[in-house]
Amino acid sequence: MGNETLYYNGTVLTMEEPLYAGALLVRDGRIAAVGSERELSALCPEAGRVDLKGRTLLPAFIDAHSHLTAYASTLRLLPLQHVSGFTDLEKQLKDYCMREKLRPGEWVIGFGYDHNSFAEKRHPDKRILDRACPQNPVLISHASGHMGVMNTLALKELGVTAATPDPDGGVIGRMEGSREPSGYAEETAFIRLSAQMPQPSLDELCKGLEKAQQAYLSYGITTVQDGLTKPGEWALLSELARRDRFQVDTVSYVDERGHPALLEENRMYVGQYRNHLKIGGYKIFLDGSPQGRTAWMSAPYEQAADGYRGYPVCQDGEVEQLVRQACREGVQLLAHCNGDAAAEQYLRTCERVRGEYPALPDIRPVMIHAQLLRRDQLPRLRRLSMLPSFFVAHVYYWGDVHLENFGRERAGYISPAASALRAGVRFTFHQDTPVLPPDMLTTLWCAVQRKTKGGRQLAESECLTPLQALRAVTINGAYQYFEEKEKGSLRPGKKADLVILDRNPLTVPKDELRAIQVTETIKEGVSVYRAG
Repeated sequence: MGNETLYYNGTVLTMEEPLYAGALLVRDGRIAAVGSERELSALCPEAGRVDLKGRTLLPAFIDAHSHLTAYASTLRLLPLQHVSGFTDLEKQLKDYCMREKLRPGEWVIGFGYDHNSFAEKRHPDKRILDRACPQNPVLISHASGHMGVMNTLALKELGVTAATPDPDGGVIGRMEGSREPSGYAEETAFIRLSAQMPQPSLDELCKGLEKAQQAYLSYGITTVQDGLTKPGEWALLSELARRDRFQVDTVSYVDERGHPALLEENRMYVGQYRNHLKIGGYKIFLDGSPQGRTAWMSAPYEQAADGYRGYPVCQDGEVEQLVRQACREGVQLLAHCNGDAAAEQYLRTCERVRGEYPALPDIRPVMIHAQLLRRDQLPRLRRLSMLPSFFVAHVYYWGDVHLENFGRERAGYISPAASALRAGVRFTFHQDTPVLPPDMLTTLWCAVQRKTKGGRQLAESECLTPLQALRAVTINGAYQYFEEKEKGSLRPGKKADLVILDRNPLTVPKDELRAIQVTETIKEGVSVYRAG
């Protein structure tokens, strides 16, 4: 007999039929049997025993979309998530420079401000940052990661002047009435500028990555995504794999538009884990952020006198080339689509390319975020076997902002998960970490309640049952990664990737879902996180 553990005296949620079991037997990192305590004790009387003490055991959660390396990077930055306005921002930056004893010329990099939470309800410009740190270059990133602000010294170091043109799919902010840069930049403009920030050593980055994976494990997640991998990120991921330091399974999606050669150069990782790291396919961006008003819409934003609808990142011809390349290589394609016009571009392109590649549904294309996906578009996702991965926590965190930006009808139906279910469309949920912490239980609560921070109800008809929401972060997540035979439910032969919760999410009052605590996380039979 091998290494065996029997879990008993609690609730076992299998995420299959039958849904409930009394006990679970693990052998050598895999599920050996599911049944009653009496049956499994008789089957393996010498197994080690873990008394659940009334807690709930279920499959570990699966992160359907996040940015592991970016999250690791943010852990060493100045956190700005709770800044309330320009005065507070200025104070936080000044205090940081003093606390860290920064010398003139050293960079100040912050992450997580949200202008929607500011008293001023707008982005700061370089003047605020100049007052706070006149001798240091400063770059602060918006919580969405789609935009940010730099001070005068940072603009100078990065070579941004009045003569610098806006790149395709991006905007460099200007001072009113002139071409002088304001310090603000969005989408491709911000992404390119922020990529030039100084980086720590590889050892420091690896330590940050290990710290980040511990955070995921503390939330009961054992499969994690790196959702836009470029050469620097791949060097870090592959180094941690070489050192055999991954505890989570990590699925990398290569930046197809910028660095497609990464996939071909690392074919040994495509579709198969090596020391817990694999390449799942490609990732592309088709638009921006709804709370940042850069998502590409088919109808204008509210209060947009000029008919502003956001804008695309790629033109149709380029999107077609990218979809065709993924089909030709037989790898999965993830496309970031927040607005319904971006969703339309992706759907229309996949439908067109399917004529040339009838097996397109076999790559299980994914529409990432799908915030403002229209309900009339859902049948087309089903025909393409396309999965929307909904960022459903937007309902709570930015639902009030969406009501202002899109009005009651459009905002009410963001993340239309119940409509997807009725249309026969399989879907997953994610937190887009580092945009939000990788908190699956808060995500479940958002999907079930659909309440905004301001207490407003968004489309009650889109509320899910707890079981429906739980499927989105377990078995459906496994399906998205082509791992449904290995993960996502408790069936003999599958990996023993498990999470233990202090209460049963199917029986607690719905408004208490986000208060449930992860008490232990188990990866392939080994305990990798224990609370407290």
